Formats: sequence, C-alpha cells, structure tokens
Amino acid sequence: MTTQQLTEQIKKKKSFLCIGLDVDLTKIPQHLLSEEDPIFAFNKAIIDATHHLCVAYKPNTAFYEAYGIKGWQALEKTINYLNDKHPEIFTIADAKRGDIGNTSSMYAKAFFEDLAFDSVTVAPYMGKDSVEPFLAFKNKHTIMLALTSNQGAFDFQTQTVNGVELYKQVLETSKTWKNAENLMYVVGATKAEYLADIRRIIPESFLLVPGVGAQGGNLQDVCKYGMTNNIGLLINSSRGIIYASNQEDFAKAATLKASELQQQMKDILEVN
Repeated sequence: MTTQQLTEQIKKKKSFLCIGLDVDLTKIPQHLLSEEDPIFAFNKAIIDATHHLCVAYKPNTAFYEAYGIKGWQALEKTINYLNDKHPEIFTIADAKRGDIGNTSSMYAKAFFEDLAFDSVTVAPYMGKDSVEPFLAFKNKHTIMLALTSNQGAFDFQTQTVNGVELYKQVLETSKTWKNAENLMYVVGATKAEYLADIRRIIPESFLLVPGVGAQGGNLQDVCKYGMTNNIGLLINSSRGIIYASNQEDFAKAATLKASELQQQMKDILEVN
C-alpha cells in the first residue's frame, strides 16, 4: 500500500485510527477460551466490529510469540483474514526488529513476503545497514522508533550529543538512507510537545503515534503539532478499545470505544 492510498482511506473513512491487536489470553472473555483458536476468534470479532472505523491494525508480535507455534499460527490467520476481507486496511507488524544486515533481510522477508504485512516496526540502534534491508521492499513501509512514550525513553533518546538530542540526530540521519521515502516513524503521544521539532525535521512523513487513551496521550495536542496537509498520522489505541469489556459484549464495547475516537478524528479533519 502506498502512502497516497493510505491518505485516501483516511479521508474516505474520516479516521486515522489504528487498533492494536495485543491479545492476552488472561484478559479476553472467558467464553472464547473454549474456541479452537481463541486468539484468532478474538481478533476476528474485533476486526468485524471495528474495521469501518479504523484505517490500520497493529498486532504486537510479542503477544503471539509468547504462545509458541499456536500464537504464530493465530497471527498468520489474522493477517490473512485482514488481507482477504479488508485489503484496504493498512497492516503493521509491531515487531521492533533490528539486527545486522543479513538478519534484517530475513526479518523483512518474514513480515513482507511470508506474512504480507504492509509495514513493520524497527529499532534503529544498529544503524542504516540494519534498516535498509526493510526499506528495499517496494510499496512496503518501515516504521522506525524515533521518540517513544515509555519512561525509559529519557535514558537515551533525549540525551544531548554534540549539542543535539539523540532522537533528532536519528531522524536527520535516517533521511539519508537508501529508499528513505519508505520510512515512517514511531512518536509517542505522551511526547506531543516534541512534535513541532520533529515536524521541522520530517515535515511530511507518516507518524505512528501510540499512547492515546490508556497511556494518557492527548489526541488534540498530537494533531495540533503533528498533523500535515496529507494528515500524516496514525493514532494507535490498543487496550482502550479491545479490552473495553471482558464479557460476551466485548465486540460491541470495542465498537463504541473505536467510534468515540473516530468521531473525534472526524471533527478534527473537518476543521483542518
């Protein structure tokens, strides 16, 4: 999927909502545990209930890898279901990979070719030869960690090196990499005050913004400082939507929560 196609979906749905599919078997409704594949049963119900309200889904692969081969099979079924039933939806493998070049090439093949995700998250600590193998795939997107929403982000990301914060150096350097036009970036919603500076460095790139909702990020602030002429934002909500209820009405509750966010986004888009 191209960024133009993604922007068209945002305008069509009046939404830039991304829903995180982070499935914890201790949190899903108990009646689903009797299903042959409870993880996929949960995901399918959430997707069926919310696909008209969002433009992206983001499974965090850790929540699948933790359950071994059955978890990985559930992830495969989930992405196949999305690509088959809702090919217009942007898919993100939240895997946060990052290794030496030949290893990154294999990670890229796993997520882009075998599982056919539209994008994957990566960590840039090892530099360009760990990221460029992902960027080599046409019409696929590499979403690089830039400034995250966790407390530990201050350990390294905001430290000053030669008078410039490290995250700014990472952003500047990434623009010089081969196929950098395929880059998107992760910026936490709890760091909204940094977005103005980030936009001066990457004025048009799409940002994946987690942290709205359960983590306390403010949607209006993120849009004020981070929105571009082509929107340029994917706002992720996971727990606040998928665990809105742990009863048999969980899918309906997810619809209501997703609808609340989508309506806020619609209002923002109409003003802008």
